Amino acid sequence: MAAGPGEVEFHTGVEDSVAFACRLLRKAQRQGARVLVTAPEEVLAELDRALWVFDEREFLPHVRMPGARPAVAARTPLWLARDAAEAGAAQPAAAPRVLVNLGAEAPKNLDGFERLIEVVASDPEATELGRQRWRAYKAAGLEIKHHAAGGAGRE
Repeated sequence: MAAGPGEVEFHTGVEDSVAFACRLLRKAQRQGARVLVTAPEEVLAELDRALWVFDEREFLPHVRMPGARPAVAARTPLWLARDAAEAGAAQPAAAPRVLVNLGAEAPKNLDGFERLIEVVASDPEATELGRQRWRAYKAAGLEIKHHAAGGAGRE
C-alpha cells in the first residue's frame, strides 16, 4: 500500500451503512469536498438509488465510475466505483481527494487522497473485513481515528 492520506477514520458498528453514507456525503458536499465512494457492486447500486431519494428536499449529484463522461465527472462532486483504481485517473485535477470505503477491499494506492473514511457495518463479516483493513493501514504507518457507532470515538 502506498503512502497516502494524513487522516484515516473508521466508523464501526454502523447499522445501516448506506443511510450513514448518505448523511456523510451530504455533509461533505455541503463543505465543497469531492468524494470517491468505493464499495461492492450491490452496495453501490443501493447507494446510487438512495442518493436520489434519501432526502426529498435535496439531490446529491453523483456519477458511476468508470463510465461517466470526463466533462460530467469533472463537475460532479461524488463518484461511485467498485475500487479506487476503477475510478481512474483520467482527470487528476478533478479527481476526488476524499475516499469513503463501504466495505470494498483496502485500496492498494492511496496517493492523491487527503482523507480516508472507512464505514464498517455491524455484521460479523463486515467487522472482520474492517479489522483486516485496519491492520493493513496500521502496517502502512497510517494514523487511525476510531468512532464507534453510538459511542465515543477513540484514537
